[in-house]
Amino acid sequence: MITFVKRKLGDDVLSVELTKKEIWTCFEESACEYSRLIHETKIISELTNVLGMSTGSSDLTNRYSKRSLEYLLRMSEPYAGEAFVGGSYDATLGYFDLVAGRQDYNLYTDLKDFKTGLGVYDSMVSGSKGKLKIVELFHMEPLAAQQFLLNASNITNFLATNFNYESYVNSSIFYVLPVFEDVLRRGMLETAFRVRRSHYSYEVLGSNVRIYPIPVTDLQTGKLFCKVMPPHDPLNPTSYHDDSIYGISGAQNMPLGNIPFATINQPGRQWIRQYTLALSKELLGLIRSKFQSIPIPNAELQLNGDALITQGREDKEKLVTQLKEFLANLTHQKLLEADSLAAESLNKQLKYVPMPLGKSVIIG
Repeated sequence: MITFVKRKLGDDVLSVELTKKEIWTCFEESACEYSRLIHETKIISELTNVLGMSTGSSDLTNRYSKRSLEYLLRMSEPYAGEAFVGGSYDATLGYFDLVAGRQDYNLYTDLKDFKTGLGVYDSMVSGSKGKLKIVELFHMEPLAAQQFLLNASNITNFLATNFNYESYVNSSIFYVLPVFEDVLRRGMLETAFRVRRSHYSYEVLGSNVRIYPIPVTDLQTGKLFCKVMPPHDPLNPTSYHDDSIYGISGAQNMPLGNIPFATINQPGRQWIRQYTLALSKELLGLIRSKFQSIPIPNAELQLNGDALITQGREDKEKLVTQLKEFLANLTHQKLLEADSLAAESLNKQLKYVPMPLGKSVIIG
């Protein structure tokens, strides 16, 4: 590398004011710059596959990681929690002691933990208290199917007459009816309950939960169960201990080292040579620009320091731009797009291939 740089700078004709250490430093910087640009492309392509991995136990340099949906699943966990089909946070089961004639209950003072009987909000760890979110309130109307459809009685026959579905007599005659009959019947009965009776419902007003209808008898009092969700701590899920929180979190701590020069192929080594030469030009220009001219007998010798600096920087910018444009076409997304386009083109070509045995039949 030293011989290459000095000869390119004309050392055979006129001595070049660069030491071996200076050229070696330019070469080392070129190799590091090449590694940086290569790793930027790797980060773009593979970051989502390695997020959460340990940062100290593995080196991803020159490794081709397997694809993973862990990033996608982690991003969808909050939606799963809202839909009550998963997530990373546990809900707390509590209850209100219903009192006859009382309609409003405070979520932070009246809600008790089902396991301990203590206040849910007061039992929360100091520093983690915040707004409680109601996940589910078990305040529901009686099921129509349990009241009527599964009870063979005169009431059933009376409803059958009014709602125009087949009736039957206890322990005598049974008719096999389609399932949709039960579904429609239950829907009509539930609609009748909502219109003709006080509907079982609730609403949250600030810190209070208001229930409908107002409990007025002893049969309507007791425990009203409720699931609540405390504030989510993104660094401390309650369902499990997650070590991935302390793993790879972004491009800044993805374990990537300098690419060993012995593993770089010929195109990469050629880029490093050219970049080393550009750095050496710039360094030589900086050295020569310290002296604009050198006095000699009857004249002055003008040095080309400024020209070397400009040329070296232009060469560096050109080399970096060329490599970035080349690597931009090698991300996983670009490779998939290229393969897809090639498959479509191949499919079009195959449509014009005739069948064997000389028959003039076109595929497609």
